[in-house]
Amino acid sequence: MKNLKMYCISLEPSHLNFVKSLDYIPVGLSQKDFSEDWMRDNTGENISNKNKFYGEYTFHYWIWKNYIEKLGDGWIGFCQYRKFWTAENHENSKLDIKKLPSIVLKEIPKEYDDCEVILGKPFFINQIKPMKFIKKGSKIILKNPQILFKKKLRNIKFHFDLMHGEGNLNKAIDLLDNKNKEDFKNYVNEMQYFHPQNMFICKSKNLLEKYYETIFPWLERCEKIFPAEKLKGYDFTRIYGFLAERFLSYWFQKNANCKTMDITFYDIRNDIKDI
Repeated sequence: MKNLKMYCISLEPSHLNFVKSLDYIPVGLSQKDFSEDWMRDNTGENISNKNKFYGEYTFHYWIWKNYIEKLGDGWIGFCQYRKFWTAENHENSKLDIKKLPSIVLKEIPKEYDDCEVILGKPFFINQIKPMKFIKKGSKIILKNPQILFKKKLRNIKFHFDLMHGEGNLNKAIDLLDNKNKEDFKNYVNEMQYFHPQNMFICKSKNLLEKYYETIFPWLERCEKIFPAEKLKGYDFTRIYGFLAERFLSYWFQKNANCKTMDITFYDIRNDIKDI
């Protein structure tokens, strides 16, 4: 019996047949006309109107409020129309949409039996070329030029300040519950990498529910300091998703036994055009 339920998020109704051919569960986000074959985030108790700011987390919210008890047992995974789990690294491979079904994850390998959560392979901040830091945030570099020479200073907090507004991560952390506030603050100041793409595979719906019970009240409190009308440009409009991306890495590693797996990028929109 298959040991994995994979929810594949897409913005395009035309992706339905391909997603189903992978034996994945299609999830449609956006205001387009999706058929009943798609799971949606806009029924029951939902925040689908915030998708522009929350990204895939509007679907996670919908699961939390409407579907958590229906998930069943076994591995629960999430991928996207341009980011797929693969058991091997295909970063330098020549891929096409015909090859994709043969490499994407269909079942969890036995070597993951002893873990509870699978995260994407880490993104190392201290491996980014310094010139990119200078282009993105010269003011931050001028305040602490040692960042260019000491890789240990290039932590999660520095990267978030650089990409999503200086001081914004600290403001958000101040709104966390007492159980996580100090630990997460230490995490972002000490770690030089995080697990990207807001993708994970979880073995337990109970663990997943606990994650939702922590992250969504926090993100809601963050809306008071990052109001929608002030969020302009991609790096700021999706700030709730970027906060969740860093918190996901911290929370699951704190509360579960985790292993990593490759995430392969291939945008199926290049081959499947919406009509």
